[in-house]
Amino acid sequence: MRLSPAETLARDLDWNLLRVFLALAESGSVTAAGARLGLKQPSVSQALKRLEDRIGHRLIDRAPGHFALTPQGSALLAEARDVRAAILRAAQSVAASADEVAGEVTLALASHVVSPLLDMALQQFHAAHPKATLSIDILPSRGALQSVAQGQASLAICLLSDPPKALETTVFYQEFFGLFCGPPHPLFGRKHLTLADLHGHAAVSFQTDRMGDALAAVTELRREVGLDTRVVGQSTHLEEVRRMIVAGLGIGPLPLHVVEEDIKLHKLWRLPPYAAPPAIDVHLAWHPKARHNRAEAAFLQQLQRLIAQTPLAERIYGP
Repeated sequence: MRLSPAETLARDLDWNLLRVFLALAESGSVTAAGARLGLKQPSVSQALKRLEDRIGHRLIDRAPGHFALTPQGSALLAEARDVRAAILRAAQSVAASADEVAGEVTLALASHVVSPLLDMALQQFHAAHPKATLSIDILPSRGALQSVAQGQASLAICLLSDPPKALETTVFYQEFFGLFCGPPHPLFGRKHLTLADLHGHAAVSFQTDRMGDALAAVTELRREVGLDTRVVGQSTHLEEVRRMIVAGLGIGPLPLHVVEEDIKLHKLWRLPPYAAPPAIDVHLAWHPKARHNRAEAAFLQQLQRLIAQTPLAERIYGP
């Protein structure tokens, strides 16, 4: 019986070539893909060439300063992700057949997620299911949601502005943002400041701090106090925003409950307004139609149970 080209490809294709292609497509460079896979750059390039020869199409256009998937590469990326998910499910199904909760849970978190409820969930989940493993990725909120929508992450805890329609979400907790400066800043340590004292000072912030995005309330706060509209430093990670504030680059927003210790240690100085700080909802997001392994299902149920058992008033952190 003569095999069709597709059947021949399915028979002969090496999964490791697809694995390299996924790393390239998702990391955006040969160097980053090599670091992700623990391979040297020539090995990554050779694997891509072998895959392109096997597929019969160029998959990635590469040139100095340019890296982009071809239309054929974009089509293959979606299918390769499905193959990866199927392989993971197969391994997890074998473990599940032993009637134990096993498998990996991949949790995509925004960088400023600090919650006793999450800490409790992790503790209880590990105690109940010691053979399950957890992987935590710190991503921008948009990236975390996309990761869940594409089946790369089990669930996400992050900010929301325009979540993918396929996902379900619920408020995990609420946090409040204040404005801060660091020791080198001229306002550091000064008491009885007013909003007028902040006018014109340089700002640093999160990349989601813009109108129409997840931190729009913080954007409005910056405008209200009259900070310079030119943001001199931005990051998607709380630690890097905090670093720039402490270094004196400018005034920036941080969640009040996250930086309590920094205030006590005089690494940060709280600035006005002190009343009615902006409230930001942090959400739990998951894909209701995803084929979760037993560990993913158990961890999601654990989080949902804790949310149901904990009144929202006890999930408000800040003032």
